[in-house]
Amino acid sequence: MQHIDGAEISVSIDLDQGARIASLQWRDLQFAVPFRGTPLSWGWYAMAPWAGRIDEGLITSESGIIHTLPTSWTPPHAIHGYGFTSSWEETGTGRARLELPAPYNGAVVEQTIEILDDAVRWILEYTPNGCDLPAWLGFHPWFPRELERGDAAEVEFSAGRMMVRGDDGLPTAEFSAPSKEPWDDCFVDIKGVPSVLWPGAARVTVESDAPYWVVYTEDSDGVCLEPQTAPPNAHNLGIAGEHYIEALFTFSEEV
Repeated sequence: MQHIDGAEISVSIDLDQGARIASLQWRDLQFAVPFRGTPLSWGWYAMAPWAGRIDEGLITSESGIIHTLPTSWTPPHAIHGYGFTSSWEETGTGRARLELPAPYNGAVVEQTIEILDDAVRWILEYTPNGCDLPAWLGFHPWFPRELERGDAAEVEFSAGRMMVRGDDGLPTAEFSAPSKEPWDDCFVDIKGVPSVLWPGAARVTVESDAPYWVVYTEDSDGVCLEPQTAPPNAHNLGIAGEHYIEALFTFSEEV
């Protein structure tokens, strides 16, 4: 377990549980959902070397070879990559490295988590090292519905378009105007700075240049704002994602 302490923020990173942020304390408040029985639904974790679901767990390399990815968490689809269930190697304060398993042989993911005065900077980078499989990255922070004080979480999020989901729940290549909550959807053309606020307690803004954002508000215990370099099932939609992503989470008091 890595521990990083700042003037206002304390972070604990569990290297053996996906190098996820297992605890994030700002002042007297906890901003990471605790363990709830599955690695999918707690803490703040990296999604790599893909983000979201992949249809039937099948992915095709540039050389035309079809590979089968693990589908045990959300059958029949693969989800969120290998990072969130793997043990990572510590490479420095707030830094960790993961050598990916087959079929991503040789590829590496590196994570950096930095504490600023009232903010956390989170960086993820993928290096293929000759691996020709598609890769894209994302962040999956689980914010609690309820803090130790204040009202329940509210998501402030606005986008120009939403990807239409198919009958299998995966996004299609079609777009529509955003629907009303609850959401388990992928958005583009983000407007303003997304945030989660707990009236009477705190606000967290999430700044990222990521072109795709998944927002999840269907859980009774937590909400998620997930910047991604490409959408779920990206390679099957003909969308290529960048191999670098960065986000800044800034904490402030909400009266």
